[in-house]
Amino acid sequence: MSVFPFPSLTRKVRLVWCCSLGLGLAALSQAAWAEAPKAAQSAAQICTSLAGLQLATVKFEKSEFWDAKQIKPDAFSGFTGAIPDTSAVGEHCLVRGIIGERTGVDNKPYGTQFELRLPVQWNNKFLFQGGGGVDGFVAPALGGIPCRGSTAKPALARGYAVVSMDGGHPTPDPSFGSDQAARIDFAYASIGKVTPIAKQIITAFYGKDAQKTLFMGCSNGGREAMIAAQRYPTEFDGVVAGNPGFRLTKANLAEAWDTQQFLRIAPKDAEGNPILAQAFSQQDLDLVSKAVLNACDAKDGIEDGLINAWQQCSFKPDLLVCKGDKEESCLTAEQVSTLHKVFDGPQNAAGNKLYSDWPYDAGISAPNWRVWKLGNSQTAKSDALNVLLGGGSLSLYFMTPPDPTFKPTDFDFERDPARLEETGKLNDATTTYLTTFVNRGGKLVLFQGLSDPVFSANDLVSWYQGVVQASAQGDVDKARDFVRLFMVPGMTHCGDGPALDNFDPLTALETWMEQGKAPDFLAASGKAFPDKEQPICAYPQQAMYDGKSDPKQLTSYQCR
Repeated sequence: MSVFPFPSLTRKVRLVWCCSLGLGLAALSQAAWAEAPKAAQSAAQICTSLAGLQLATVKFEKSEFWDAKQIKPDAFSGFTGAIPDTSAVGEHCLVRGIIGERTGVDNKPYGTQFELRLPVQWNNKFLFQGGGGVDGFVAPALGGIPCRGSTAKPALARGYAVVSMDGGHPTPDPSFGSDQAARIDFAYASIGKVTPIAKQIITAFYGKDAQKTLFMGCSNGGREAMIAAQRYPTEFDGVVAGNPGFRLTKANLAEAWDTQQFLRIAPKDAEGNPILAQAFSQQDLDLVSKAVLNACDAKDGIEDGLINAWQQCSFKPDLLVCKGDKEESCLTAEQVSTLHKVFDGPQNAAGNKLYSDWPYDAGISAPNWRVWKLGNSQTAKSDALNVLLGGGSLSLYFMTPPDPTFKPTDFDFERDPARLEETGKLNDATTTYLTTFVNRGGKLVLFQGLSDPVFSANDLVSWYQGVVQASAQGDVDKARDFVRLFMVPGMTHCGDGPALDNFDPLTALETWMEQGKAPDFLAASGKAFPDKEQPICAYPQQAMYDGKSDPKQLTSYQCR
């Protein structure tokens, strides 16, 4: 950690530096430097002066100095995948502002709001914290590990300067889709706007540039992390992308597909309306989960509730079909047929795939899987996130032009996919040609839950394989010099599920960048398996039990 650097500067250097950044005497007076007897006091005075920075398109809303304290993430932080616990952070400067403030075509206010936190004890690094959902909120810029099970220290507490932003619109809903510029900002442009502004503020505060710039996020924040590497390769040195919605447009189409398949078999209420949550009872999903484990759990050398050998799992649900009436120990033929349709992924009448297929995994019975796919509402008014979040996003953002009256149940898989193509070109982080990022020494760490109900784990594997071909000439070992992918058995979306979801990808990235030691595995534990620690191996390797040692010990497994 470096000590706050300002007191070491001479008066002449301080004046030149301030003027070069457009700071007037009102922004940073000579008296502020001369009268401050302690480094922390100087930091406080310079912090409050940052609001006087003259940066084009930026309106500063506050710059204030915070003493060491406990900070609790707000309600929207959960969308980022970050842990909801209170974080202890040291003295730091908080800066908030908005870039490109304007009125949209819908007469609503727009612009990219951001929050930057600058620790006094700085490690000379800068981290961009990804968002979540459809953004529209500014989560506290703490840099928490974007996996709900992780107990690792947040980036701010490690000494990073951390920035967060709202993606270019002020509310966490897709209503911004009627404004062209807001669409562009959400898709990628806000990242390109915030990054250089944050870097200039960092330089103004510390008197020197950040040595390394990282991006870390999960879900939509994971998509943003991949956008950082793909569209801003000269700005970022390292990226952590968790459960990334990188093909978000296609995944949204898949949400409509799943909803339609489940509704076709869902029991109906007295008025004849299907109840989505009742398409599969919890007992039904528990049955499927148990059957998947029976078929695949032992393939990694031990039956422990974790399917590490997921690449060898070829489970088919047909064996669960009832031979007679529906019972707790079996599924109806219609339920099994629906599972096939959902796990095979959406396709048109000609059999052409419109999105990816999905792996079978134990997490199908987890609450987070149900919350997304089926919901818990016992009425025809569904509370499934695929309907609530996916439906609004489909009609207002992914469709061009927006169609506010459109419902997921109306989606025609022959005609309507074409209506999503324009947004897909802007939004989806599908580029596999990363030569500039790689040539600069960029490192990319990805993690993905095998039971993610929103973004297919198989789809991310396909993207990774595309990177191997496009950016490493088909050489897997060469690709592993700059990208590592970690598939987490049992984990649902950004944590949770019957999984070992307590791991630290940020430390893995730091060690890789600073010591040249690539992560062969992430050491993982989790509440679902008390006292157990196991490696999450870098794809295509997987953890295999040695057959003799304590199965709860990390060293009892090898990546093969």
